[in-house]
Amino acid sequence: MGEKIVAGVFDLSDRHRYRSKVQQCLEALERLLGERRFDRPRNLMGLEIELNLVGRDGMPSMVNAAVLERIASRDFQTELGMFNLEVNIAPHRLGGRVFEQLAEELRAGLAYAHRMAVDTDSGIVMIGILPTLGTGDLVSANLSDVDRYALLNDQIVTARGEDFTLDIEGVERISCMFTSIAPEAACTSVQLHLQVTPTRFADVWNAAQVIAPVQVAVGANAPFVFGKEVWRESRPPLFQQATDTRSVELRAQGVRPRTWFGERWIGSAYELFEENVRWFPALLPICDEEDPLRVLDDGGVPRLQELVLHNGTVYRWNRPVYGLVDGVPHLRVENRVLPAGPTVTDVIANAAFYYGLVRALAEDARPVWSRLPFAAAAENFDTACRYGIDAELLWPSPRRAGGIARVPVVRLVQDELLPLAEAGLDAWGVERADRDHYLGVIEERCRRRVNGASWQVATYHRARESGLERGAALAATTRRYCELMHQGDPVHTWPVGVAVRAARSR
Repeated sequence: MGEKIVAGVFDLSDRHRYRSKVQQCLEALERLLGERRFDRPRNLMGLEIELNLVGRDGMPSMVNAAVLERIASRDFQTELGMFNLEVNIAPHRLGGRVFEQLAEELRAGLAYAHRMAVDTDSGIVMIGILPTLGTGDLVSANLSDVDRYALLNDQIVTARGEDFTLDIEGVERISCMFTSIAPEAACTSVQLHLQVTPTRFADVWNAAQVIAPVQVAVGANAPFVFGKEVWRESRPPLFQQATDTRSVELRAQGVRPRTWFGERWIGSAYELFEENVRWFPALLPICDEEDPLRVLDDGGVPRLQELVLHNGTVYRWNRPVYGLVDGVPHLRVENRVLPAGPTVTDVIANAAFYYGLVRALAEDARPVWSRLPFAAAAENFDTACRYGIDAELLWPSPRRAGGIARVPVVRLVQDELLPLAEAGLDAWGVERADRDHYLGVIEERCRRRVNGASWQVATYHRARESGLERGAALAATTRRYCELMHQGDPVHTWPVGVAVRAARSR
């Protein structure tokens, strides 16, 4: 695999062999599922956060290689752009004071990484899209110097066959062209993993799909793209367009994008893996030497490398994951909808809300997805991205007569979903102190109608009203965001505005 990544050259035989190997992997996965070879329930969760590097002026800093060299920890890795890093938290068992433990680990790790970044005249910030990123920052020369990123870029560009068009209309409109996938690096997120058994997978995935719009609405933190105010959570449309391998004609034919919400509720994990293979051509047709079916015949467990690699190039917002630890296979749901930040407390509150709500909804005898058309869930996702905490979502009516009603997301969360999340955390065995503290952060966001996106927008407009031009207002907003992020109080408590005199002096 490594040789192919370095070479970056594929011929027709590579693609033919890869397609055959992926089909063998699918067959092996089906056999594993039928033989019930998967790990027992262990209530394990995991967390990844993508980060930005910024200079003291609030502008992106292209120094991730130097920062990583100083950090010298496997917990921190490169990401697509030179202004990106990723931090990975080891798996934890849901229960007890797990969320406070996660918060302490994150605070310690990010504080250390920030100190190392300061040596390069930069700092670390958790935010969905850096407001000061410009189109000139997102060029192929600013992709991280890692072979796999160059190869992925080349393959997506080749598959598309033309420049990438980014066109998002919200409060303002962005419309521009790019020659690489570099704009994808603008989107930094939190990924929440949950290990589940095959029999529970479909219910957990369906539950995660149902609540994805709620997560986005309450946690939105990416209102600016290339200096313009667009959607409250602009990552999803930007990410989809930046990774879109379809030409205009293929889009017109209804060909599915590689980044998407989905189109139906599922009955098994296998359905998602099979769809990914059936609908999406290989981007990285790199074959492993393993024969998955022979490994199974010999009583072993295959790594399914080709299927895992292909699955990683289909960017579902809730992604199925196959993993192997100590020779035992497992399945995970990877929730990818949340932006990074604003603070560690906000990130952990979002996680607590998600894990509690998924548990409660997946165990409901009359689940929400049995009463909500999938098209309504997809519409909710779009609405939540556009309007954030002010969104109104389609939701099954609690009345006996049933039906679908449009409900303000803050009311839905306060009246129905927070009690469910509380019950779900109780079912996980999370201690009351953790439960109440972190769900209380979600409740206060809804009560005050404040999240990262609304704070950024309000602070930016306050700066403009004080006389700063657009670029200076965005930089001042970013610097103030960084200052408050490192102080650590949750975003709903942040004062709006910047010190205009200090901003002008820069």
